[in-house]
Amino acid sequence: MRPDRRAVLGTALYGTAALAAPSIVRAQAASARVVVVGGGFGGGTAARYLRQLAPQLQVTLVEPAKRFYTCPFSNLYLAGLRSWESIGHNYDGLRAAGVEIVHERADDVDAAARTVRLANGKMLRWDRLVLSPGIDLRWNALEGYGEAAAELAPHAWKAGPQTLLLRRQMEAMPDGGTFLMAVPDNPFRCPPGPYERAAMVAHYFKQHKPRSKIILLDAKANFSKKALFLQGWKALYGDMIEWVGVAQDGQVVRVDARALEVESVFGTRHKADVLNVIPPQKAGSIAERAGVTDNSGWAPVKGENFESERVAGIHVLGDAAFAGPMPKSGFAANNQGKLAAAAIAAELSGRMRPIASYANTCYSLIGPGYGISVAGVYHAHEGRLIDVPHSVGISPLDADAAFRAAEARYGAAWYAAISADIWDH
Repeated sequence: MRPDRRAVLGTALYGTAALAAPSIVRAQAASARVVVVGGGFGGGTAARYLRQLAPQLQVTLVEPAKRFYTCPFSNLYLAGLRSWESIGHNYDGLRAAGVEIVHERADDVDAAARTVRLANGKMLRWDRLVLSPGIDLRWNALEGYGEAAAELAPHAWKAGPQTLLLRRQMEAMPDGGTFLMAVPDNPFRCPPGPYERAAMVAHYFKQHKPRSKIILLDAKANFSKKALFLQGWKALYGDMIEWVGVAQDGQVVRVDARALEVESVFGTRHKADVLNVIPPQKAGSIAERAGVTDNSGWAPVKGENFESERVAGIHVLGDAAFAGPMPKSGFAANNQGKLAAAAIAAELSGRMRPIASYANTCYSLIGPGYGISVAGVYHAHEGRLIDVPHSVGISPLDADAAFRAAEARYGAAWYAAISADIWDH
């Protein structure tokens, strides 16, 4: 049975919301400094809620971009369903909330000295450090796919110039051409993202290039909401989208970006008119410099407060963190930011930490008025995050049009609400 959405989220957010009372703050927290690196879903949330829960804290957010473009809903830009600027957000709201904003790149962390060195040479001292740097790409993990290749075969897995490039290539592709996407093995940012992208590209092609083909070469045998995606693709786009899993030789091992060609593990070559390569990923590089990543490239964290398992005093949020069953999503990062902020505020004021309960809901759009979702709840157990039994909910197969339309509206409402929660108020 699919759990009620409000019950799922209410259970997971109760512990954080209960800490919103001003009584949490004590005088000894007044001089404490918290530096947050990364102004996305995790870092922006943590900065805002630290100021809300503990106004005496000195909170500094380090983020090089003056305007943050979100990966969530960037696929809708590719489809022509959203404008580019509609997924961009500035930091005026956080500044008004009392967060000091430093538009600079964080270059290094000295955990012993508790400092962050910025690209301009300035040093920031911290009592607690929050790292939410997102992902970096594992260049050349796929043979032939480095930074130069991405200018010919964009990944568009960081919203920005790559997204704009991919859209231009779609516009220039001839009708009847092939859009080829290489999808990595887990873990990676936004597990349903490639499959929503396929649907959004198909929507654009259906309007403008209806004879075109989309092929997904996937390094996995399964993926998030697979049955729902396959059903939705078929219903809206017929045979335009073809998914090739690892058992059917879908794992890409070599890229020739100039020829717009890839080679799969058994030597099959595939030619594209537009080549979208999503490579393997790791935590943003500042996490490695801070010493919080392990051999996986991700940062293992304590389930109770997302503090690093490797370095005391540093919390790692969002896509950079290895959080067990909790996926790498904007919803998850926002949830983690609230809990981590509550835990840091409590620790610095000598209070008990909040009960660690988290939620995630991931909406995907298959076409206008056709949405699907999956939700889950997680809690900490002996330092690890685990699924709450019977908490996973997923959209039903064969739902009627009204149900799908409602899910599409929920997804749009979620994006508006989370944007306001973090940046836009």
